[in-house]
Amino acid sequence: MTNLVLFKIKSMIVVIKMIYFTVIKCIAARGFCKMTLESLEKVPNVEIDPEGVFKYILIKVYAKQTRDGNEPSKMIVRGNARGPYHADIYDEARSKIEPLGLDTECIGGGRINHDAAKKNILVYGYSQGFGKADHQITVDLLKTFYKDYNITYSNDGY
Repeated sequence: MTNLVLFKIKSMIVVIKMIYFTVIKCIAARGFCKMTLESLEKVPNVEIDPEGVFKYILIKVYAKQTRDGNEPSKMIVRGNARGPYHADIYDEARSKIEPLGLDTECIGGGRINHDAAKKNILVYGYSQGFGKADHQITVDLLKTFYKDYNITYSNDGY
């Protein structure tokens, strides 16, 4: 065989390998996107303390970008009295969500007064670190979880 023929054969092998690895990467990426979309669906929309007055945050959770350039996301509410700052709630939420291959962004915060006996929730105030959350979005999310509650918000107070 001549050197030219050997060169052409080697070049074709290189091209075939490149195509093969590109196809494998695409298949793997689709699986990863599907996995992160499934992870996004598994993240609970609402996790708050069952009673009391406590700080809360509104978080936007993102899955990885899909082939069409879309970045699926959803809003979630997290609130508890365990930490003295809104950032403590965010750190706790991130530690559970980001290992699933998802990204997070704290949109804002406030306070929740949850009276389970009266089935009443009041959302109000703001976070000094993250700013005021859109309380209407928070109320809408809470209403999907606490269907038989009276849930309202106020833009007054801290």
